Amino acid sequence: MSAGNFGDAIMAAFVRPFEAETGVKVTPIYQDLRAAQVGLMVKNNSVTIDAVLVSQVTGLTLAGGGYLEQVDYSLHNPRELETTEGRCKHPFGFGSYLYSLNMVYNTKKFPAEKPRPTNWAEFWDATKFPGPRSLGNGQGGSPLPGPWEEALLADGVAMDALYPMDIDRVFASLDKIKPHIRKWWTTGAEILQVMRDGVADLVQSVDGRALSLIDNGDPIEINRNQAKLTFDYWIIPKGSPNVLNAQKFIAFTGRADRQAAFAQLFAQAPSNQRAYEQIPEKVARKLATYPEYMKTSFLVNGEWYVQTGADGLTNSQRLTQRWNGWIVR
Repeated sequence: MSAGNFGDAIMAAFVRPFEAETGVKVTPIYQDLRAAQVGLMVKNNSVTIDAVLVSQVTGLTLAGGGYLEQVDYSLHNPRELETTEGRCKHPFGFGSYLYSLNMVYNTKKFPAEKPRPTNWAEFWDATKFPGPRSLGNGQGGSPLPGPWEEALLADGVAMDALYPMDIDRVFASLDKIKPHIRKWWTTGAEILQVMRDGVADLVQSVDGRALSLIDNGDPIEINRNQAKLTFDYWIIPKGSPNVLNAQKFIAFTGRADRQAAFAQLFAQAPSNQRAYEQIPEKVARKLATYPEYMKTSFLVNGEWYVQTGADGLTNSQRLTQRWNGWIVR
């Protein structure tokens, strides 16, 4: 897992309480592991980690390769599972929090008394809403930060009809916005720079990055309409030396009380809706899965990204190929 505030929150909300309750000692490893690294450990029978936090697409890729242990959902409280988002309960991975990619605007350029873009079609409309924009870089072919679904929404595709994605239509839509993009960001640090320094007036941003600026008093506001929700998976590499304890830890992260504690330390939304019973309203309204926001949001379909076609490429790889040719034109 990552270090910094995020890692501190994981330790405080999940790891230390788990140790106190079970007596199991947890050794944190502050490192982001890629799919290839985990796969290599499994292939070489040299697995040294028990529970790993990975992106949705990475988790599905590893599951498809046979590199993961199945999650033992018999260890989870059935009541907690009932109120947990369905896509977070994968046979080979469990998501204990969600986050979103949203449209964010500079309130000095778009004050409350003036018209503001309210959906991705209006973000694309640089005539009605002039100003420089910033979108995520698509070089990795992933849903974060790739602006794929946003491009389709801008072209009139309904949120419940995004998948399977029409890649030709994605790039035809991106053609229209490309002249107005001042920065294709890649990292969270770049998002902060774009918004803090006024590089762009309208930005596609991870909600947590925007919230950090809002809490700091910067003139930023989040539009929660047509938000793209995604999540990370807790996974167990096949051959883990402590499988049972890893299973117990993952079940622990599904508890409403633990997710509520995490959300109050780091603005990631609980996958278990029961957690909102223990989160103050002021904090709850900052979170991507707040019930009101869920009505106008959509979940990333990670399974589509890892599907392999007749050419042997996954949809994610196909997006990367198209992007690399398109961005230099």
